[in-house]
Amino acid sequence: MIVVSNTSPIFYLSTIGHLDLLRQLYSEIVISTTVFNEITNVGNTDISASVVPTLSWIKTQSAIDQAFVSTLRAELDPGEAEAIALAVELNADRLLMDERLGRAAAMRVGMQVTGVLGILVAAKQNNLIENVKPLLDALIEQAGF
Repeated sequence: MIVVSNTSPIFYLSTIGHLDLLRQLYSEIVISTTVFNEITNVGNTDISASVVPTLSWIKTQSAIDQAFVSTLRAELDPGEAEAIALAVELNADRLLMDERLGRAAAMRVGMQVTGVLGILVAAKQNNLIENVKPLLDALIEQAGF
């Protein structure tokens, strides 16, 4: 299964200490170079900034079709645009993204999109977590979700 992620699911799950749910659900995650740069931006104090570069199951790859990225940039931020373009290029089975405009753009090009809430529901269904509500509460309290 090929799964591409935007910044937000990684940020939110790392903030509440459950980033490993992505590995448990999907084995490997691909992020675009732009998403990697957003996560590891100098001055970023979020835990994902220091953890993501050390994880062997998160792979970084650039989108090749920069014309498509530019087209998407007309309505989306750089990370969302490159994540969608990369997901299309890789014929990904799933794109992990929370932002409404990005999700809509991804669905227009035929992507299956899951946000952090869908990830938590899948984790519950796969018996990786006992309950969704405590993690949702943590997302609200710790990450401003």
